[in-house]
Amino acid sequence: MSPSRRSLLVGAASLAAAGALSSRGARAAGQKTLRLQTRQIEVGGKAATRYGVVQPSGAVGLVLDEGDIFDVRVENTLKVTSGLHWHGLNPPWQQDGVPYISGPPIAAGQSADYKFPAVPAGTRWMHSHFGLQEQNLLAAPLIIRETAAIKSGHQEIVVLFEDFSWTKPTTILDKLWRPASGGMAPGGMAMSTPDYNDVDYDAYLANDRTLADPQVIDVESTGDVRLRLINGSASTNFTIDLGANEGTLLSVDGNPVEPLKASLFPLATAQRADILVRLLGDGRAVMVLARGEGRRLQAGVVLRPPRAAIGKIPLEDVVEGPAVGLKQEVLLRAIRPLPVRRVDRSVPIGLTGSMMGYSWSLPVHDMTGAPVTVVRGERVELVMQNETMMAHPMHLHGHSFQVTEINDRKLAGAIRDTILVPPHATVKVVFDADNPGIWAYHCHNLYHMAAGMFTTLVYRGFT
Repeated sequence: MSPSRRSLLVGAASLAAAGALSSRGARAAGQKTLRLQTRQIEVGGKAATRYGVVQPSGAVGLVLDEGDIFDVRVENTLKVTSGLHWHGLNPPWQQDGVPYISGPPIAAGQSADYKFPAVPAGTRWMHSHFGLQEQNLLAAPLIIRETAAIKSGHQEIVVLFEDFSWTKPTTILDKLWRPASGGMAPGGMAMSTPDYNDVDYDAYLANDRTLADPQVIDVESTGDVRLRLINGSASTNFTIDLGANEGTLLSVDGNPVEPLKASLFPLATAQRADILVRLLGDGRAVMVLARGEGRRLQAGVVLRPPRAAIGKIPLEDVVEGPAVGLKQEVLLRAIRPLPVRRVDRSVPIGLTGSMMGYSWSLPVHDMTGAPVTVVRGERVELVMQNETMMAHPMHLHGHSFQVTEINDRKLAGAIRDTILVPPHATVKVVFDADNPGIWAYHCHNLYHMAAGMFTTLVYRGFT
């Protein structure tokens, strides 16, 4: 493979046919089909039947180029009602894929069509917003390749990280509502200390595979590789660990930031990170690991230069994965920040709840159940104050926001669609109200959302 050849890999199949990887002059490439279907993967030597999002060709997920039209038919071949949300894209609100808010769900055997400009470009993803289906792996990458990335000629590798349990999602939630020991979080963690994990997962996956049989990706002996990393977990925060290697962070949630070099990169639930890794010609394989917060369990892929030896990688590290916080977040600076202007509306958001009884809420102006209301054209500030002992990855649909303040520290931070708010922290973000409609706004920990940490953003007087 020559260094100039572009490749974009995920799982056992390419994300798209070769033609989709070329830079197209035509902006409307024709309708694509995505099928919601069951599939089998292997975890711990056993077969597991889960959901998936696959094109008729067998390609997983979807790849488009910057400037393309998002023209997709979703066919539900499952035996249950379902649908897809286009996480990180800013479509018309009726096509956002949240059942009963931005449109009806897709009944078994039925289909739905979506057509809108594929914006913004970058590393996005898609997942079900119906019930607890995301825990059953109903998710896939959605990549809108930036023009600059296409021109760079860098090899691109997409990795979707997920958490896996042999227990049914409904049973998991039921146990969270009725923990075995009163006054203690699942796993025995006292309520006076931060709780990193609600769920004791059986495995972490990287492109559907555990480290017992990781995906091994052939790379050149020298040159740069662009990793597009997606935390598609239901409720796990990861730290990306490159070991002795250093990477350069290029974008977060698909949005470019000033380059930042490191070997560890926090990746909260639903967040994405594009990292450039340079192969040094030393013949060593590069391990790209996702270490679960507060757990020894890990997942990952291997970048293999020619003739590189690959040893056995343990399913668990010798130490627990680090806490995922905002130490790196305060260093991030958007390459294309929002235009400077005054805030027209500041909205206080409470992140409240408790592991006791497993009840979570998202009061707006101290009113549980109230929506965030805005007027088109406003610059809106969301002031998120976490009153709990758990971190919450907060996601706003249909908009990209800029991080402007973390615990009283003002900054011109990253552009994102999902921001982690650690225990007892306050995070402020701003966005321009330029996409009228009714939008979901929620914690992206699936079980927190199901237990009440969900509200909406509503434009006044929109038609």
